[in-house]
Amino acid sequence: MKWKVRKAVFPVAGLGTRFLPATKAMPKELLPIIDKPLIQYAVEEAIAAGIDTLIFVTGRNKRAIEDHFDSNNELEMALRLKGKNEMADMVKNILPEGVECIFVRQPEQLGLGHAVLCAERVVGNEPFALLLADDFFVNSGKGIICDLIRAYEKTGKIQLSVKKVDGPDISKYGVIMSNKKTGIVTGLIEKPNFKKAPSNLASIGRYVLTPDIFHILKNQPIGIADEIQLADSINTQAHNNMVETILINGKHFDCGSIHGYIEAIKYVASINKFY
Repeated sequence: MKWKVRKAVFPVAGLGTRFLPATKAMPKELLPIIDKPLIQYAVEEAIAAGIDTLIFVTGRNKRAIEDHFDSNNELEMALRLKGKNEMADMVKNILPEGVECIFVRQPEQLGLGHAVLCAERVVGNEPFALLLADDFFVNSGKGIICDLIRAYEKTGKIQLSVKKVDGPDISKYGVIMSNKKTGIVTGLIEKPNFKKAPSNLASIGRYVLTPDIFHILKNQPIGIADEIQLADSINTQAHNNMVETILINGKHFDCGSIHGYIEAIKYVASINKFY
């Protein structure tokens, strides 16, 4: 039996050290692309795909994320008193009716796999989407997560978004291993040396996972960087022929890096004619 994907997990406990001092007190996920924070883009993508339960795995100094998705009656009233009803409606409708936010604390940053484990009790025995806000997408149809959910509903297998990355940058990602004859995914290797990378297909920031991933995460050895790596658990699933991939259609920016973040702002500004 395949469950409907209605929950999404957002790991947002990272320290954002590459953006210090800006992220000393402000979560990096609230860094704006022009006038909208990164995390809101990811949330809107999930909601557009039919997600109604948003699970944020947070850490210290992340309360501002909770505030961003909460109501702000004082701000709305102040805007309406000044006749700025359109802006007031925008603030009010950041989350549509029927969508719930749940916040779970990650006490230590022990890797993406550990962040996913922190959401286990809320996710329960259901498939779920996983979105990394640092990975910013533009012009991707109805959204990467929507494509992954549709694919999951057909096969019941884990779905990964992938893109082609050539050269040394491939070592920044989990890299797909596949059978050259059948194209079946046989593994996922976390951050291999680019000369030893099994392909040029990198797993990028969007997943649909099945709940058995929790059991695998709990029992796998500590991985690269002494962290619990999600890629290692997906690799186990791939050995059981339970992983599929979808090639990203649209522009992708790594907003976890300063260069990628600046390029994202420039691109969005250009297509919206801000300059």
